[in-house]
Amino acid sequence: MNRRTLLASAAFALTLGTAAQADDPVTAGFIYVGPIGDGGWTYEHNKGREAVEAAFGDKVKTIYQESVPEGADAERAITQMALSGADIIFTTSFGYMDQTIAVAKKFPNIKFEHATGYKTSENVSTYSARFYEGRAIQGHIAGSMTETNKIGYIASFPIPEVIRGINSAYLHAKKVNPDVEFKIIWAYTWFDPAKEADAAKALIEQGCDVVLQHTDSTAPQAAAQEAGNVITFGQASDMAEYGPKPRVSSIIDDWGPYYVQRVQAVMDGTWSTVQTWDGIGAGMVGIGEITDAVPAKVKEEALALKDSLASGDYHTFTGPINKADGSVWLVEGETASDGDLLGMNFYVEGLNAEIPN
Repeated sequence: MNRRTLLASAAFALTLGTAAQADDPVTAGFIYVGPIGDGGWTYEHNKGREAVEAAFGDKVKTIYQESVPEGADAERAITQMALSGADIIFTTSFGYMDQTIAVAKKFPNIKFEHATGYKTSENVSTYSARFYEGRAIQGHIAGSMTETNKIGYIASFPIPEVIRGINSAYLHAKKVNPDVEFKIIWAYTWFDPAKEADAAKALIEQGCDVVLQHTDSTAPQAAAQEAGNVITFGQASDMAEYGPKPRVSSIIDDWGPYYVQRVQAVMDGTWSTVQTWDGIGAGMVGIGEITDAVPAKVKEEALALKDSLASGDYHTFTGPINKADGSVWLVEGETASDGDLLGMNFYVEGLNAEIPN
């Protein structure tokens, strides 16, 4: 075989190899902090994964691992997924942040997407939703409907995302009901039905007739249903099976469009590092149906608030707002910067509680 024939054969083989690679499906991996049947946070992320499959068919392969603890176990799970041939990996909990960065350094050709974090690199993007916008609507309904003036809040971990939600709900409850009081229980978990149920029962025993949650199971809904005359809101997912009461509305996380967009970018070769933080206006935060258990006037006000947040006419954190220690945070008409919100580590004035370390 002469040199020209050898070159032609090599070129043909290279073409075949490139075509085969082009036909290979993109593998998208997902690391979940809870089970896909949690009815909340992980359930919605898994719906996003299913949206990717529906959008691309056999052009994509998805893989996932559920109930991965935050910490060292997460690094092992992410590494294993990278070694299995994933092209893009979505790590879907705040506590995976440092582990995602560490694994990404070892696999520079894989794209990583970390939910709710703030650290990026050349192959790591971050994405989150402005959940606090939904909390404002919940606060408005809660403050309008409470009869005891006591609202309970089941918090997961004392990170800015959760603190923002508490502050947003409180400010908007206080606007419609100056006598409202918040009672906060820190569960130190994202998903633990037993702990969440105990927290809900403890709040109800303290006189709370509204319970909000930043944890992922439906256990607080069940506890409220059993107690009777208690109002709740779906967290991350609609939890509509508990409607029309106790669940009177919900915050719904819609990750599907983002996941489809980012997988498409890998397919197109256009993926780049971004930091995405979208809210009601962009559709990443949805508000579940407000049931007829909510008075018509309150429902109308809540929907108007939703519209003003979606359009950008109103910002959830608009001054005057003081911090809990009485110092001025935002003056009249001033709105919070994203930097302040992303690093929020304080309660607003009126929340008489300590943020744990």
